Amino acid sequence: MLTSSQIALIKSSAPAIKAHGLEITTLMYSRMLAEHPELCNLFNLSHQAAGTQQKTLAQALAAYAAHIDALENLSGAVRFIAERHAALCVKPEHYQIVGKCLLAAAEKVLGDAATPELIAAWAAAYQQLADILIAAEAGIYKEKAQMEGGWSGWRTFDCVNRVEECPGVVSFYFMPADGGQVPDYKAGEYVTLRVYVPGLQVLQPRQYTLSQAKGSGMLRITVKAIRAKDGAPAGVVSNQLVNTLKVGNQVELTAPTGTFVIDDVKDDHPLVLIAAGIGITPMVAMLEELSTENPLRSVHFLYSTQNKAAYPLRDTVDAVMKGLPRGAKAVFFTKPGPDDHLGQDFDASGRITPASIRNFCQDPDADFYICGPASFMQDITAALRQIGVIEPRIHTESFGA
Repeated sequence: MLTSSQIALIKSSAPAIKAHGLEITTLMYSRMLAEHPELCNLFNLSHQAAGTQQKTLAQALAAYAAHIDALENLSGAVRFIAERHAALCVKPEHYQIVGKCLLAAAEKVLGDAATPELIAAWAAAYQQLADILIAAEAGIYKEKAQMEGGWSGWRTFDCVNRVEECPGVVSFYFMPADGGQVPDYKAGEYVTLRVYVPGLQVLQPRQYTLSQAKGSGMLRITVKAIRAKDGAPAGVVSNQLVNTLKVGNQVELTAPTGTFVIDDVKDDHPLVLIAAGIGITPMVAMLEELSTENPLRSVHFLYSTQNKAAYPLRDTVDAVMKGLPRGAKAVFFTKPGPDDHLGQDFDASGRITPASIRNFCQDPDADFYICGPASFMQDITAALRQIGVIEPRIHTESFGA
């Protein structure tokens, strides 16, 4: 338990953490991965190279310092982080390594401002948060392991099928190599996949949404090969999977998890699912789940992509919508091709706008689920606020750092 004087010290250090946090976390990660190269198998090295992991942790430190006297404000973030950590098989011993390297980096960067009293306060604050996360993650591990067909840690799966959905997008179907079952996961949950990357000579984990509702006895993910664009490098793992993963190959997965799921408590509320690009994957699983478990629920699906050639899982969407008598969809093509027919292949040209959302949502009780590129989700969230949708009814999914 932090003392009142320690809380005051951390609060007073918030401006310095905000100003120098990125420098601290950049130094921390570089030293930690050099001293503990085995952790390169745990961290997304693409995020490390881009600096997004360092930036995210710096922002988290600033938020923790600002809310150190009101941790209830961070409860949602704690659950989200715990889910991600459990998906990566983060263990209690990892927290000791991170804490040691983080405090050493803070002392180096802050210099004379890093008094023994301040470092001691931050050490206590770090341990407090570590204990909270470790307990939350232990609960998640236990919950996943006790589910029928569930497991904890990494489990080997066989690739039993691969389907080319559209250029650069492939669906992979996995079954447990041990011949066992898979759990009844919720639509919108994801798995973490780990493969060896020869070019990096390390294992690399990535999260992929399950793009199929439960009940098939398999786990399906749909992967888009991320191409190099505007100075950003190509996706290391996504391209390896799309280009080389074949039927008969094996991968390692952690159990399905995630918080981007439909709220069962509000099963009579209208739903509006809004997606762009490969963000369609959780929406397809949600639509399938609704068609079998709550087919009379009002649901609208808005989807934005370039054209018919860039529309993965299209046939699945068309088929499942037939099982939703109170469902409707609108497809927006931003770059229609010469063979794309308005009214047949798509419903509107251009991007999803506040006006188009308003046309599909005239019920104040509707809940909105959004998935797609970060900029798309920001724009749609802003559009929803513009038309008066309150924050608790807006749900987003992102797989950034």
